[in-house]
Amino acid sequence: MSPAAKKPAASEDSAVPDPGEAVPANSDIHAFPDIAGLSYEEARDELVAIVGGLENGQVPLEESMALWRRGEALAAHCTAWLDGAQRQIAEATGPGQTPGVSGPRPA
Repeated sequence: MSPAAKKPAASEDSAVPDPGEAVPANSDIHAFPDIAGLSYEEARDELVAIVGGLENGQVPLEESMALWRRGEALAAHCTAWLDGAQRQIAEATGPGQTPGVSGPRPA
């Protein structure tokens, strides 16, 4: 992933979630600072490639462990993006509302 492919800065008016807020403290994401600059799609695509490489079983153990750690960090980054998007949707639609559906959610 190139440095030029970094995500735009999040702002209050931006549709881009801020992934930094929801990253668990025990995540490996801090060991891979380049991940913070990836969009959700870039991180997801890299994670899919890592999983595929690990599943085929052709990677030496030491490299597998390094890939697994990076995959965990990518998964945390993706989760943070999704959590941020969900938060923004909840804020935009109000409590008890589902986007595209009028009225409160059924109980």
